[in-house]
Amino acid sequence: MALQISATNPEHPALLLELPWHLPLEEWPEDVLVPLPRGISRHVVRYARAGDEVIAVKELAERPALREYELLRDLDRLGIPAVDPLAVVTGRTDTDGGPLESVLVTRHLGGSQPYRSMFETTMRPATMHRLMDALAVLLVRLHLAGFAWGDCSLSNTLFRRDAGAYAAYLVDAETGDLHPRLSEGQRDYDLDLARVNISGELLDLEASGALHPSVDPIEFGTEICARYRSLWQELTRTSVYPAGKYHYIERRIRRLNDLGFDVAEMQIEHATNGDTVTFVPKVVDAGHHQRQLLRLTGLDTEENQARRLLNDLESWMATQDDYAPGDPLGARPEVLAHRWVRDVFRPTVRAVPLELRGSMDPAEIYHELLEHRWYLSERVQHDIGLDAVVEDYITNILPKARETLQPTTSD
Repeated sequence: MALQISATNPEHPALLLELPWHLPLEEWPEDVLVPLPRGISRHVVRYARAGDEVIAVKELAERPALREYELLRDLDRLGIPAVDPLAVVTGRTDTDGGPLESVLVTRHLGGSQPYRSMFETTMRPATMHRLMDALAVLLVRLHLAGFAWGDCSLSNTLFRRDAGAYAAYLVDAETGDLHPRLSEGQRDYDLDLARVNISGELLDLEASGALHPSVDPIEFGTEICARYRSLWQELTRTSVYPAGKYHYIERRIRRLNDLGFDVAEMQIEHATNGDTVTFVPKVVDAGHHQRQLLRLTGLDTEENQARRLLNDLESWMATQDDYAPGDPLGARPEVLAHRWVRDVFRPTVRAVPLELRGSMDPAEIYHELLEHRWYLSERVQHDIGLDAVVEDYITNILPKARETLQPTTSD
């Protein structure tokens, strides 16, 4: 069987061909390897250079290699934090023609570390709590996407620093399965495996003297369960609030955004005792909001502006009589979005005099008004209409902002 490289990018096979595929991975020469810290793995793993890329090469049988490659591609399409699959190399033989195992090639995640290298200096308990937070968020994201990991552990995760916190990335999908939706039993099974694996890994660190003396490995293993369940509850629970308290929707959306999740759908059901709001969170990729807002409305904004405007658009659409997601008789989202631009966005922005706007573009003006509406509504504990918000913003906020921006002069 001839050497075969199945790759996601046409450029990758040419770069990968230069590597010594005729040698077992354990025998690869130092001149092609990159000295990066490696975690514990049931397979032989090496880091190598292919052109300008640093790649991770994992040796395993052909069927699981191809399966993991496809699963990682699926996770990439779903926007899940995981290593980026580049290729599968099959049909390897040594110089005598003997068969060698296939390899899975992934892109090295820059700035990431396996957990063991992070414990080379004793890690404080507060830092370990942040690691548990990151791993809980990753597991929840996987489960929301319908992915049963089957082997959640510190060893199968890479961690990258993220503005004082940590972000966790799946690095081993070999045992995973993708489903339309996970049952509670499937989620509990994954969670129990995570608890056992993490406790075992920390006990191993304790035996080697690399664990802080105040850290209880069993307690920290259990902690992932508590953090997961708390986050899952926040993301999937149904919120019930009194009629007229629509700013509560924004409060919930803000809380979800702060957790790193975006609201992809929002359903409002009217009941006799109030309104029931069901949020379906979905993790989306960078630039998603810009592209979605541009597609729906034609507004070209920055990413954070787009996220805020889309949240407002979703809230407004849910109050329209002809808003019926999934119903062929309901108005299409593009129609409703056009109506929102015409009847809400543009009139609101135009109500702010040009001479008072300074350098702020329309999207930033509208974002500022939404921020002010949130503040006023929270202060009086009921929804404030946009007309009143614009009037208060022009009277009380813009003059102060202009004074702050005025250049100062000296004698």
